[in-house]
Amino acid sequence: MLESALQGLFIALQWPAIGYLFLGIALGIYFGAVPGLSGLSGMAILLPFTFGMDPVSAFSFLLGMYAVTTTSDSIPAILIGVPGTAAAQATVLDGYPMAKRGEASRAFGVAFTCSGIGGVLGAIMMGLSIPIVQPVVLSFAKPEFFMLGVLGLTMVGALSGSSILRGVTAAALGLLLSQAGYAEQIAIPRYWLGFTYLLDGLPLVPVVLGLFAVPELVGLAVGERSISDIPREKATSGLMTGVQDAMRHWWLLLRSSMIGVYIGMLPALGSTIADWVAYGHAVQSAKDKSQFGKGDVRGVIAPEAANNSVKGGELVPTVAFGIPGSAPMAILLGAFLIQGLTPGPEMLTEKLHITFSMVWSLAFANVIAAVLLMLWTNQLQKIIFVPAHLVVPAVTLFVMMGAWTAANNIGDWISAIIFGVIGVAMKQAGWPRPPLVLGYILGRIMENSLHLSIRAYGFAWLLRPICIAIALLIVITLFFASRSRMRATSDPNMPALSDADEGNARFSVVFSGIVLCVFAYAIAESFQWPKIVRLFPLVFSIPGVLLASVCFVRDWREARGCPPAVKGDGPSATVLFGLSREVVRSIRFFLWLTGILVVTLVLGQHAALVGFVVFYLVVWGHYGWSFALAYAALGLAFLVGMFDFLSPTVWYPATFDVAKPLVDVLRTLISN
Repeated sequence: MLESALQGLFIALQWPAIGYLFLGIALGIYFGAVPGLSGLSGMAILLPFTFGMDPVSAFSFLLGMYAVTTTSDSIPAILIGVPGTAAAQATVLDGYPMAKRGEASRAFGVAFTCSGIGGVLGAIMMGLSIPIVQPVVLSFAKPEFFMLGVLGLTMVGALSGSSILRGVTAAALGLLLSQAGYAEQIAIPRYWLGFTYLLDGLPLVPVVLGLFAVPELVGLAVGERSISDIPREKATSGLMTGVQDAMRHWWLLLRSSMIGVYIGMLPALGSTIADWVAYGHAVQSAKDKSQFGKGDVRGVIAPEAANNSVKGGELVPTVAFGIPGSAPMAILLGAFLIQGLTPGPEMLTEKLHITFSMVWSLAFANVIAAVLLMLWTNQLQKIIFVPAHLVVPAVTLFVMMGAWTAANNIGDWISAIIFGVIGVAMKQAGWPRPPLVLGYILGRIMENSLHLSIRAYGFAWLLRPICIAIALLIVITLFFASRSRMRATSDPNMPALSDADEGNARFSVVFSGIVLCVFAYAIAESFQWPKIVRLFPLVFSIPGVLLASVCFVRDWREARGCPPAVKGDGPSATVLFGLSREVVRSIRFFLWLTGILVVTLVLGQHAALVGFVVFYLVVWGHYGWSFALAYAALGLAFLVGMFDFLSPTVWYPATFDVAKPLVDVLRTLISN
């Protein structure tokens, strides 16, 4: 085996494999840093280019790109609160508050360090575990996958904000969102509300951008400040401070990396789960939980180590058994077919040197990307001190185009705006958003696992030893989380653990009532379907009604005890129909976003997005016309350069595409 490992190192460093590795790293940084793109889209785009390559070059190219997307995705997550990929969702919880505190450089230092180390550890564990991992992977059947989903939802729901009840209810609501579209068992549409757009289900990217990115956009626009809450001269923590933080918490870094590797080995889970589980572990294992969600560096260490180490874990079942550890790994199997290779015993015997070349490519890619991004940290940090009105137009372009590139469907923009409203409402009401997103991600996986478990074992699967062990972990999680919340409640000086602890009781009672009605509708609607189709919706909707009812009663009592709102000049003072100034300005911003949608239908996307930039800067930001037009020109060049050449996009066919002549000129200039 040592000989194969050295041979794999030698061929991985040979030309042209090393050249393709660097090219893949450069593309991976791009795919990770741009919200809406991801390692999955990168794999799909680059796979056809591997025709004609030798196997080592092909895998170096693909894995070099895929490995670093979960390193660069922390850039937008930390700077603007927008996860570059789904794997950076948990990083937002503490990374973005660190940036708002003026510690973006420190957050980058710890994120890139943990990403690099986590990725290398994942590659090492892949190399060491391939011969012995088969019994472990094969011991997990569908019942265990279902119970793992319940465990993940419980951990995130219980550890997101001060109310475990709201967290678990939000997780159930996320499961309900995942049920929109055709059922997998029988082609019967569920919860599609008469819109054909929903027949294929809600797409992930618009949902995530709406829940997390749009509320931060609203906060920047309404607050009229920079991302950082402190002036530039008071921001003292630098890159090396973050590196030292990672080294000081080495034991958490190591544990989180092992969590990532293990979850990666379990097919169909992947980095979108690993970062949440690692984050939940960091919160649960910490003695002092008071700063999580407010900028605790441990909340960056855990998810960043896990979402990079998971890549090595995902490769194990893919290479050893031909079972893709995630959707990108399923595309990687296509590369095996292109190269005439068969995952399984062949990759562990005659082709073992190629397998080890993949291990080396993963390790090199993580280290190289971490070093490159660290060199750019000082320049990246400057973004957090830019005035908000200069940041909002640029971020809006990223968010809207990130939602659009998911499927090139105008419905995705509508979804992003609607879930933006939901995200702002949850933030105002004090409801945690992470459990909702995780429930949405896990919903279809858990439904499939439940149906296959019942079909294969009846209800006897509940007595399987591993299922019982996971059930005990769920009970332990709820016990310790409840005890922690009781201690926090008894301490009046305990700070909020996240923005879900700072909600308005009056907003919460309204939101609880809406959630209760949604679950009641879901139950009533499900009885018109066959039993096999309504089983899973009822499994969580019935508890959801009970949980939402309790939330509504508790919120009602709490709201009755709140002092009446007063008029004044502050952001929380009522100014219109009993709504605060902050809420009224938020509604205005959503009207601006809706304006982008309306103008797109008539005049095209280029005109709508560029027009938003101009009028936002002039009307909302009070900048001059010349500056606004120059900013808009750069925005248009960005749209054409990125989405016509680097990542070709199908634009919406507007009735009157007034910007087409100018766009054609730009396309000609760039192509020449």
